[in-house]
Amino acid sequence: MAQPLSPDRLVAALRAEGVRVVEYGSWRTHNRNHRGPFGPINGVIVHHTVSSGTDASVRLCADGYAELPGPLCHGVIAKDGTVYLISAGRANHAGGGDARVLDAVIAESDLPATAKHEGSPGAVDGNARFYGFECVNLGNGADPWPEAQLDAIERASAAICRAYGWSAASVIGHKEWSDWKSDPRGFSMTTMRERIDRRLGTKPGNEVPAPQFEPFPGVDFFRSYPRSPIVTAVGRRLVEVGCSAYASGPGPQWTAADIASYAKWQRRLGYSGRDADGIPGRTSWDALKVPKV
Repeated sequence: MAQPLSPDRLVAALRAEGVRVVEYGSWRTHNRNHRGPFGPINGVIVHHTVSSGTDASVRLCADGYAELPGPLCHGVIAKDGTVYLISAGRANHAGGGDARVLDAVIAESDLPATAKHEGSPGAVDGNARFYGFECVNLGNGADPWPEAQLDAIERASAAICRAYGWSAASVIGHKEWSDWKSDPRGFSMTTMRERIDRRLGTKPGNEVPAPQFEPFPGVDFFRSYPRSPIVTAVGRRLVEVGCSAYASGPGPQWTAADIASYAKWQRRLGYSGRDADGIPGRTSWDALKVPKV
């Protein structure tokens, strides 16, 4: 069974993957091990903090609060990509979750929809089984996710996967573990797992080859309200860059939600009026960098 990494091994794995690490306070001995086991380790859970500001977020995750004592994760990932290590042991980050999800993570198979949460009959203790990274973000779907932060999520997750010989299927979002949770909100965990797997295909710390991007399919493609994997890929990118107007999804059908989201992207680029109508043009499309499907 996979045992927790020692503090030295955890730091070394992260730095070998190119992660900028800050060792915060007494993180090596700051844990909740007196409340239960930490291990066997089966994966990584990604969270958002519902907070802003690096210093305040790191303190919150280290100290916790009256109802939920810290540490609240193993590392805090700031918007500039720095990872602040908070704990090397058990942390209050995952809570109860779905045993079927845990089985899928262990088998590195497709995730079922979670139907459990903290306090549910039969819920599994995720704090024993997962490393947790809290990412500084308000979690409102509008707070942007800078590329430096997404890159650090990718690298930190890949570092742990590489240490255990796992694929990216061992990395999940909190919302994929507990049906009470919505984090991380603002980017696609499916796309993040694709990024992690690309990184795991290279040697630690190496630059990952840039993915191929989908060529511009033309204005008429979108005006026909298509149903296509390209539409899903567009939507995921819009979520990643903080331009989501989705109540659910995105999915393969081009809808009013896609148009509203793309209009946000156009306004982000400086367009206005009829130039921000939510129908992709070549310049805005090339700037969005939609992965090839």
